Amino acid sequence: MATKQAVGDGSMSPEALRRLEALAAAARRRRRLQAWLPWLVIIGMFVIWEVAVKAFQVQQFVLPAPTDIAASMIKWWKPLLDNSWQTLMTTLIGFGLAIVFGLLLGIAIGSSTLLYHGLYPLLIGFNSVPKVAVVPILVIWFGIGTVPAVITAFLISFFPIVVNVATGIATVEPELRDVLRALGAKPTDIIRKVGLPRAMPYFFASLKIAITVAFVGSIIAETVAANKGIGHLMILASSRFDVPLVFAGLMVTAVMGVAMYVAAVAIENRTTGWAMRGQTDQQQALAGV
Repeated sequence: MATKQAVGDGSMSPEALRRLEALAAAARRRRRLQAWLPWLVIIGMFVIWEVAVKAFQVQQFVLPAPTDIAASMIKWWKPLLDNSWQTLMTTLIGFGLAIVFGLLLGIAIGSSTLLYHGLYPLLIGFNSVPKVAVVPILVIWFGIGTVPAVITAFLISFFPIVVNVATGIATVEPELRDVLRALGAKPTDIIRKVGLPRAMPYFFASLKIAITVAFVGSIIAETVAANKGIGHLMILASSRFDVPLVFAGLMVTAVMGVAMYVAAVAIENRTTGWAMRGQTDQQQALAGV
């Protein structure tokens, strides 16, 4: 649009217009490629997988072909749906608790130097403990069922949220803090109006990591101490050497993880789009040529 106005008043030559139109067309092609590229990669991976299994005559109990996995998903769709709902529920509960407590603790650590230096070694040491080793303790405390899966999902997704939120708040420039204090701002005002907006890109980056590892926590707990869920279903399938059903459980978990990741990205784009405004403005400018 700006280019058309420039051409209309004679401020841009036809050659420059052609170059800008070529850039705009390239930008549009790039956006279309970005939209289709994940699907093309996934389809290509499954095609290569199918061809390799058939070409090398890999036995089904070693590595099933995608068509065998799809057939298993159709055959066992009801148990898969029932158990995937259980896994999704436990993961979302644990992930929600991780968001609440991780955000609160991250704000506290990021806004206090004493808490930052005092609690960080404890958090790092706690995060270094393998969560699969914690599950038997949770079983002793809470028994077999949903609670250990929820707590494991919480524990494994809690640390990334705390670290990223604390980093976002702690990296507010000291000069900016001094100016705001000189203008009469209270520490809570600095955190609320500067620290939290600064931490939001870090926060959503941690969410995209935490939601995927939360599924890992739920599956780990379900394979050890649960009577329902995708992890429990996979253990039962492996005990019967039903490898296609095991891979079907993996596929369902991957789909749920990708769906939650996409939801987190959509919320991020609507709430913190200002953090990417430089790239967005450039793409919009090229598209509007």
